[in-house]
Amino acid sequence: MQNDMMKAIISEEPGGAEVLKPGLYKRPVPSGNEVLVRVEATALNRADILQREGKYPPPKGASPVLGLEIAGTVCETGTDAGKWKQGDRVFGLIPGGGYAEYAVIHEDMAMPVPENLSAIEAAAIPEVFLTAFQSLVWYGKLTAGEKVLIHAGGSGVGTAAIQIAREIGAEIFITASPQKHKACIGLGAAKAIDYKAEEFDKVIFEFNGGRGVDLIIDFIAGPYFKKNIDLLRTDGRLILLATLGGGSVDELDLRKILSKRLTVTGSTLRSRNLDYQIKLTTDFKESILPKISSGKIKPVIDSVFALEDVSKAHRYMEENKNTGKIVLRIK
Repeated sequence: MQNDMMKAIISEEPGGAEVLKPGLYKRPVPSGNEVLVRVEATALNRADILQREGKYPPPKGASPVLGLEIAGTVCETGTDAGKWKQGDRVFGLIPGGGYAEYAVIHEDMAMPVPENLSAIEAAAIPEVFLTAFQSLVWYGKLTAGEKVLIHAGGSGVGTAAIQIAREIGAEIFITASPQKHKACIGLGAAKAIDYKAEEFDKVIFEFNGGRGVDLIIDFIAGPYFKKNIDLLRTDGRLILLATLGGGSVDELDLRKILSKRLTVTGSTLRSRNLDYQIKLTTDFKESILPKISSGKIKPVIDSVFALEDVSKAHRYMEENKNTGKIVLRIK
């Protein structure tokens, strides 16, 4: 293999999981404040599937190679990067390029891998935990004693959000497939709801004696929106992170948003500018990473695939079988 090339997952055209093929790609060169990382593990995200299908192009200047998070070892630094040295174990969020032997990351986006974690465990943290932290703390302003509903509680973001909400001291409700309920309860959920067989709003109202919740984290959007609005208490907050169920709502009574003084916030993380992502990473590193280092909060890993089996990993995610993260082992 030539020194300037590396193993990576290549997709020459949009399509299904079968378009993902192992191949060679030009190894990135760190510039300015970037560091080059020898990647040991990365992880799957829904955004990877959308990008593979041609529905979610990478930000301008980002690698077209899939992969939004990495864990590995620093092997080279840019001319202005002075916070890391060769051999340092780091992990973090990147705008693309994770499905490869090497990737670059801005030095301020990199975090030290806790001594109690492997690279595989560290790779399961950045995207989902930063998203959950942003949703619960930055936007949701969740406080101890409040009630929060986390849809898709068995997902990567869901399992991260349950643990962060638990540490804040909130009462947690989740929706998920029945086979994921036990894991969610074990992480700290007070009530798990089968979203296919039960009406989540009715279950929570009954459980709470007719009272709703203060905060909802939602990935489904359209089909859940009316129920979410009904379920929120006065001054409640709804955080929309995706529209997996559809982006349209019919005959919505907006007066409920006014009368209950509700806040509806939509957010994506990948499209945020670098300064925003650095600030989010710094806040997360200061408030949540110590809890990960101590073992109070743990990355939840469903399964680990070899990089060459990436197509199988994508199909597995598309079948919604995973509880927690699906990780790709690079070496």
